[in-house]
Amino acid sequence: MLDAINAVDWGAIPGHPDWYEPARAARGLRALADAANLVEAAEASSLLGGGGIVQGHSAAVSPAAAVATPLLLDIAQQGHPAARDAALGLVDEALSSYPHGEYTRVTTSYGTAVPICCAIAHQLRARSALLAGLGKRGRALLADAAEHWRFEIRECVADSNDTAAFGALAGCFPSGVHAAELHVGGEIAVLDEVALEYPPVDGSAEACLRVTGRRPAELPPSAALFPAECGERVH
Repeated sequence: MLDAINAVDWGAIPGHPDWYEPARAARGLRALADAANLVEAAEASSLLGGGGIVQGHSAAVSPAAAVATPLLLDIAQQGHPAARDAALGLVDEALSSYPHGEYTRVTTSYGTAVPICCAIAHQLRARSALLAGLGKRGRALLADAAEHWRFEIRECVADSNDTAAFGALAGCFPSGVHAAELHVGGEIAVLDEVALEYPPVDGSAEACLRVTGRRPAELPPSAALFPAECGERVH
């Protein structure tokens, strides 16, 4: 774990200068990975929660939290029980906190301007088996992550004045009509009315969304949709 933590250039990750302290992120993660008791885990958590990845007093999250999440999950899997609890608590806090100003998005393998909360949720879904095995707290994190859904478009067909978009849904699209961000080639547009037409079945991710008032040409294959409310999260 220490090699993975040390391999990150924490100083190169952007963050609000008044709230993000890269040295606290690096030291806090190393200390939490090495923690062997409750006191050491609490001290490490204080570093991470006091400007390392979140600023607890202001309920603010930094982009570094998205990078730290898989490392915190490694600590939850391999570390001391006190470190595990602290790591899960930090991930929970990061997912529910709000970013500052221009530091609201991160670059990932599936998008260049992904809201921080959605990037954290993606990491949680990637470790669903681990979290499900960690009891009530792990399952609660998975439930919270499901609210930060992502839909990858594979094919679209016109349906009257609307478009039926077929693709893969990660997370749970809520009932009703919602606004969504459409990410295409680094550009973001807001779709005012999106609804779940056909949900995934039998454990599959395949689903269909109805996009009101849009033509198929506006929704190209490989485009991704995210909750618009996640893109609006800001202090």
